[in-house]
Amino acid sequence: MQTMLYDKVVEKYSKIENTAGRLKIIDILAELIAMTPPDDLKPLVYLTTGRLAPSYTGLELGVAEKTVLKILSSMSSAETVAKMMKKHGDAGEVAEQVVGRRITLVSEPLTLNRVYSTLLKIAGQTGANSVKVKGGLISGLLSDATSDEAKYLVRSILGELRLGVADYTVLEALTKVYGSSRESLERAYNLTSDLGLVAELAAAGPKAVDSVTIEVGRPIRPMLAERLESADAVIGKIGESASEYKLDGERVQIHKDGDVIKIFSRSLERIEHYPDAEALARENIKAASAIVEAECVAVDNDGKYLPFQELMHRRRKYNIKEAAAKYPVTLNFFDVLLVNGAVVMTKPYFERREILEYIITASRGTMLMPQLITDDPAEVEGFMLKSLAAGGEGLMIKQLGAAYTPGARGFGWIKLKREYNTSQVDSMDLVVLGGFHGKGKRAGTFGAYLLGAIDLEKNQYIGVTKIGTGFTDQDLEETPKLLHPVQSKPNDVESGMTPDVWVEPTVVMEVVASEITLSPTYTAAFNIIRQNTGLALRFPRFMRIRQDKTAQDATTVNEIIEMYKLQTKKMSK
Repeated sequence: MQTMLYDKVVEKYSKIENTAGRLKIIDILAELIAMTPPDDLKPLVYLTTGRLAPSYTGLELGVAEKTVLKILSSMSSAETVAKMMKKHGDAGEVAEQVVGRRITLVSEPLTLNRVYSTLLKIAGQTGANSVKVKGGLISGLLSDATSDEAKYLVRSILGELRLGVADYTVLEALTKVYGSSRESLERAYNLTSDLGLVAELAAAGPKAVDSVTIEVGRPIRPMLAERLESADAVIGKIGESASEYKLDGERVQIHKDGDVIKIFSRSLERIEHYPDAEALARENIKAASAIVEAECVAVDNDGKYLPFQELMHRRRKYNIKEAAAKYPVTLNFFDVLLVNGAVVMTKPYFERREILEYIITASRGTMLMPQLITDDPAEVEGFMLKSLAAGGEGLMIKQLGAAYTPGARGFGWIKLKREYNTSQVDSMDLVVLGGFHGKGKRAGTFGAYLLGAIDLEKNQYIGVTKIGTGFTDQDLEETPKLLHPVQSKPNDVESGMTPDVWVEPTVVMEVVASEITLSPTYTAAFNIIRQNTGLALRFPRFMRIRQDKTAQDATTVNEIIEMYKLQTKKMSK
């Protein structure tokens, strides 16, 4: 059996880290994939994208930086390690230097399989003795590592690999190596949410890739919606359609297999802090097995919908029963993808709705999303007012004949929100790229943040605004705790503005703004609307942290371009 040496992986990691161009990164990654034996493809893909397994498994290493620094101190000295850490701010670079100074008589070359299997062992440790056991396993790897290997080992252990390799970059590289089309690989990924599995299928050939289907227990990447500015525009685009309330809750994907209920977030992470929602699903989904989608919304004692912020109290890991009693939830079902082993997501929407009506039992905590089928814009506007009065954000309007298309954004679903009828721009989910030191009352913390949208073509987060308004004192205190500062601009970030401190692009903020403007400073959509000019937000205001979204779920540059066009069209009327 072929063995993939870890130093060969690290050699390519180093090249990727020092390469800026997206196409060049894809080429280097393709070279790495091509030289990797099929049995090592899953570990390679997981580690390269900063994972141990698909995100829906919830598998994490759970190793603190201080644990790694303590191990490095035992190989050098605590004083030396502290000085290095102060200088570099990167435990990986500290490990590189510490291991590079070490004199080793005998060592066993690290293999990719050994690194990955050891990391899995580390992730599996629990209990009072787990920190000690994890430390021993990490020490064992570092004792046989070269200085370069130590750098990337420690970064992987701490979840700070920082290669800037997104999931779609991997799909592009797999296409170059194995010949399956990008579309077929993307379809397989959207159906499985498992990039490692897709890599194995790609190596097995196009037939294996095309044979993939959805399964209960394995989340599907959610279908996404386009925007239009008015009910007239929506009806003009898709004609008679189904308008549904767009509620201010958390979109969830519910998998039922007998009495086993698994709930996944929009970002495909397993949710276990809604035991009441699990009970509601178990009792009120009549099918033996099913995959359905719903909006999970907090309600008061009278059953009235509460804002999203109230629901976020339910995301805490502790006191779950008390939180469930204080902030009960309802499940508002709006789609079905699989029933009793039969895939139904390819059926027209109106048929899926009929199936949903058949398998869902209405109760105090479960209901179908309120719906109106019409081709009259005036009726759509009236239904919008009902949604807003009930505590909703607007409407989701759906083509009656459209199939469910995982991971795709199109006009099968169209968002219509109250902002479209005002001068305010629709809310955006933007990634925190950096922080600016606060002054006066905000001294000692960040007073403002640099935010970016995701450019799927470049595989980068592009700066689009600086935001300093809308934050409560609690927001100013809690937000920095979520961020991971880095010494220099991350490889997958582009910005015409430089913050005081760069951070890993992982935290998502929901913001609103008065308008989208042309900007010579910000580079989102640079040269697309006007030469030597990008797009930026005017008077942005912080709304909330979107803990239910990852950076890959952020608003795209293309969406901002379309929003700018909608705004321009609205202003010209």
